[in-house]
Amino acid sequence: MDARNYEWQSDFAKTHIAEGEADAVLSVLETRGLAVPNDIRDKVAGCTDIDQLKRWVRRAVVIDHAEQLFD
Repeated sequence: MDARNYEWQSDFAKTHIAEGEADAVLSVLETRGLAVPNDIRDKVAGCTDIDQLKRWVRRAVVIDHAEQLFD
């Protein structure tokens, strides 16, 4: 079985995957030296939509300001 294509079913797994993706978004922004205001940090950390978080990870790599994450 290829875990990359597996769709997790349990709320427990989905929650932990979302937390990991949110951490990835914030880590990319911080590693790039971008200031991350608390309102953005809270919005990212509170997101449970894994697909949205994955989009934000990709976007975090190319934006110039954390505020652009949600454009």
